[in-house]
Amino acid sequence: MRTVTTLSVVVLASAGIGHAVVTNLDADIARVDPFKDMKNRPEGGNGMNVLLVGTDGRDRITPEEKEKYRLGGAPCHCTDTIMIVHISEDRERASIVSLPRDSYAETPAHTDQITGKRHEPHPVKLNAAYAEGGPQLTVRTVENMTHVKIDHYLEVDFTSFMKTVDVLGGVEICTVQPLKDSYTGLDLPAGSHALSGGQALQYVRSRHVDSASDLGRMQRQQRFLAAMIEKATSSGVLLNPMKFRDITHAVLGSVRADKAFGTDELLDLGRAMRNFSPSSSEFTTVPIGEMAYAVKGIGSTLKWDRAKAAKLFRALREDEPLARHKARGKALRVDVAPQQIRVQVENGTPTEGLGRRVDSALARTGFLTTRLPSNAADRTVRRTVVAYDPRWDRSARSLAAALPGSELRAVKGQGPTLKVITGADYKGVQRVKAADPYQGEFGVVTGDQVVCP
Repeated sequence: MRTVTTLSVVVLASAGIGHAVVTNLDADIARVDPFKDMKNRPEGGNGMNVLLVGTDGRDRITPEEKEKYRLGGAPCHCTDTIMIVHISEDRERASIVSLPRDSYAETPAHTDQITGKRHEPHPVKLNAAYAEGGPQLTVRTVENMTHVKIDHYLEVDFTSFMKTVDVLGGVEICTVQPLKDSYTGLDLPAGSHALSGGQALQYVRSRHVDSASDLGRMQRQQRFLAAMIEKATSSGVLLNPMKFRDITHAVLGSVRADKAFGTDELLDLGRAMRNFSPSSSEFTTVPIGEMAYAVKGIGSTLKWDRAKAAKLFRALREDEPLARHKARGKALRVDVAPQQIRVQVENGTPTEGLGRRVDSALARTGFLTTRLPSNAADRTVRRTVVAYDPRWDRSARSLAAALPGSELRAVKGQGPTLKVITGADYKGVQRVKAADPYQGEFGVVTGDQVVCP
């Protein structure tokens, strides 16, 4: 959702509506200097990399809207959404990578922008870099973690999001299962829905729809962005100067960008991307290696899978597409993607090494196994058991589908990690995939795969 402003301008410019309109738009954008005095930066690659951040500002939302859409509470003055948008050198592809806000990060040495205190490098959650050092520390931290040089910086708060969606006439979203979140008030039955601005904000903010938490929320944000691009590029709304004026008034009052991102850059992108569509975009989330990496003084963080993340960011630096479609065997469809299910394996049989083999087989299928299988207290288990906390029942059913004939066993208070106790009946792992093709935090999808058919 955070890139819609940039892409809207691109579509407008490619239609040739005029330099003057874009110049006026440029004048509305507040400027920041996130690259001031930066040294030892990564080498630039082909294409253009934009760091897109969304802050949690809500100052201009009315009290009635705050109550209706559950927007109470004070903002944390941190980054609510962080994405790297890579525009290919040939301007025919946009690769969008979400960086989880709870990612384990280490800031470079810096001066706190609020207290003036000098800080040496130290661990933080990624979204806290903004609170300590603003856009500059955020850019430096992201570059240090990814080794991707950031060319431009765009920052938007979500207070203008509802108005933008309403000016577009709503955005269509499809879901294969009901989505309900008591925290945001989201309540969507399965099917297709034309979301108004307030409903759209509930959709992109919801974190308690399923066990995927913030990872699931990022996927919904990406899906919404794809749908928004579809609406903007297919309806012709951005080719109407009056409608475009309304959109810019709704959005640009809260946009901040680096000083070099101006009219000429917008027009250059516009000329090159005149045929941009959802199929030109691809979305993914940086691979996670450890879901609950505890850090003293910070709490639970998400630690990236170093090898997989390095491969992903190397593709950005080398301007390569992320989506590579490979033919694979048939897979059983389940509610929750295996990439979102954490599993501890125990060997309940006297067969040495069986736990390790089951752990490896589940990992190859996509499950987040601990890679530390152990022996169960009872080594005479006949039927494989999937033990689970009732709050994660959908994940348990998805895991049980991968272990044909296994028994589901509810254990209150067990927590989000599911347990597999391998029995003598174990014959192998059935490959499974989410019924919703967009699930799976390591997966890459193109925009045309996730918009409504």
